[in-house]
Amino acid sequence: MAGAVTMLYRLDADAAAIARQFGVRLGQDPWRGGHVAPGAFAPVITAGREFIAGPRPAKGERRMVPRLWGVPPPPAAGNATRGVTSVRNVDSPFWVGNLRNSEFRCLVPATAFMEWGSGTDHEGRRIRHWYAPADQRIFAFAGVWKDSEVPSFALLTCKPNAVLRGSGRDAMPVILPADARAQHVWLHGSWKQAADLIAPYSSSLMLERREE
Repeated sequence: MAGAVTMLYRLDADAAAIARQFGVRLGQDPWRGGHVAPGAFAPVITAGREFIAGPRPAKGERRMVPRLWGVPPPPAAGNATRGVTSVRNVDSPFWVGNLRNSEFRCLVPATAFMEWGSGTDHEGRRIRHWYAPADQRIFAFAGVWKDSEVPSFALLTCKPNAVLRGSGRDAMPVILPADARAQHVWLHGSWKQAADLIAPYSSSLMLERREE
């Protein structure tokens, strides 16, 4: 399934470490570290008002909240029980309103992500490839959130860099640069500014580990 994007990621840091890294209020998030699969809750950093009535919080204020990875699909989707975990078309009517309204964009902390390799090991099992930026221990995916009965989020994707392309991938998650300004733009900037961040992470800064 070369078209599938990021089936699993890891966040090997507890809530307190994440809060320090991204300058957010710790709140009540109980995260202790571990892997995140579709349909599971994980820490997400927002600057929108979410369920809070009234004006948006002061510019620059961030909160870390648990959200479900996988947004409920549109009614036209065949399987209403399978959440949408990634955004591959930023011009889709399903995503346009949220992406262009900065308060619905979010940072999704992680320490590594997994993609299936194109080959198999000697026992016929598919090979897992784990990737992480060499210049960031805890990094941020570019994400977007939606609200329904369950608060949820999805990851933005882009064309693969040379490392991911070499593993047979046709897309990769958007990893924001190790720059606080980039995070600020994703959370608060115009769509034109934010869209410029939807780009492959540098291959020279990408670590890869195979798991057989």
